[in-house]
Amino acid sequence: MADEETEDEGGKKKSPLIKIILIVLLVLILLVGAIVGTLFFTGFFDKASGEKAAEEKLAALEQEASDAKDPMKQDQPTAVTKKTPDPEKFVYNYKELERDLLANLDNSRKVMQIQVAFMTHYDERVFANIDRHQFAIRSKILDVMRQTKEAEITKPNFREELAERIRLEVNALLEKYEDFGGIEGVYFTAFVVQ
Repeated sequence: MADEETEDEGGKKKSPLIKIILIVLLVLILLVGAIVGTLFFTGFFDKASGEKAAEEKLAALEQEASDAKDPMKQDQPTAVTKKTPDPEKFVYNYKELERDLLANLDNSRKVMQIQVAFMTHYDERVFANIDRHQFAIRSKILDVMRQTKEAEITKPNFREELAERIRLEVNALLEKYEDFGGIEGVYFTAFVVQ
């Protein structure tokens, strides 16, 4: 019996030592796995692939440079970079006449009703001139509208032609009274023919 007790005692002594070693190994494996996983998810291993991508871009640029020197590839279009436009440019301002304009068409029972806005890149003096001579401008636009024939309204570019005629007449009127027109565009914000 004494021999069995020593054997059991010896067996018990070995068993906890093996358990401790296995637990330490398991903890080390989990720790190394956590570190590797953290490095992987933070992109630590991607630096090598990033360097590889940079090398591939450099090789592509070198290939393009050698292609540019090759006379056989001179006929192919190349990308041209353009400069950004100058940030200092004209600002366009708009002014709408306050009320609609309504006039009969020439020799017709139809009427045209429009709302007009003017565009200029000059300063506010042009709009001050429009306000000052609004009654004369409205009268001149009504004259242009009354001179329009019914057959003209079916043309595909009728509105553009009418806008240009109005622009020319209003500029002529402003030049007559203020020595400067300044209207660069006429736009219709409402347009009805019935």
